[in-house]
Amino acid sequence: MTLHEIAPAGVRAVHALETEVRAHIDHRLMELVKVRASIINGCAYCVDMHGTDLLDGGEDVRRVLAVTTWRESPFFTPAERAALALTDAVTRLGEHGVDDDVWAAAVDAHGEEGTAWLLLAIATINVWNRVAVPTHAQPPGLAAA
Repeated sequence: MTLHEIAPAGVRAVHALETEVRAHIDHRLMELVKVRASIINGCAYCVDMHGTDLLDGGEDVRRVLAVTTWRESPFFTPAERAALALTDAVTRLGEHGVDDDVWAAAVDAHGEEGTAWLLLAIATINVWNRVAVPTHAQPPGLAAA
């Protein structure tokens, strides 16, 4: 399914939300969150896109790879760790919601307004993942070696 052809107004609405979120969150942090949620959701298309965006923006390849094991990696700041923990909790939202300690750490690191925008960023990438995975979106092929 090519959602942008079948439901263009819906796709434009999600793009509009993402555009607004981008105006309020550090680009690098937002891309780290997108990669992390996409890994959890098994979205190859989004992992590829946002990992590539990080690398093209000058991010160290080791940090991009370490998003998979961020809890054990020494490469992330406390604020990034709080954002990644919130990403994990929101993306894997269970019957008990987000742990109060995870939420408090995010607010401590990013403030209430920053956490609100971070929550919207996490929600937005989860929407994209939930569109890309069922429609079998594929990343572009690798360049011939």
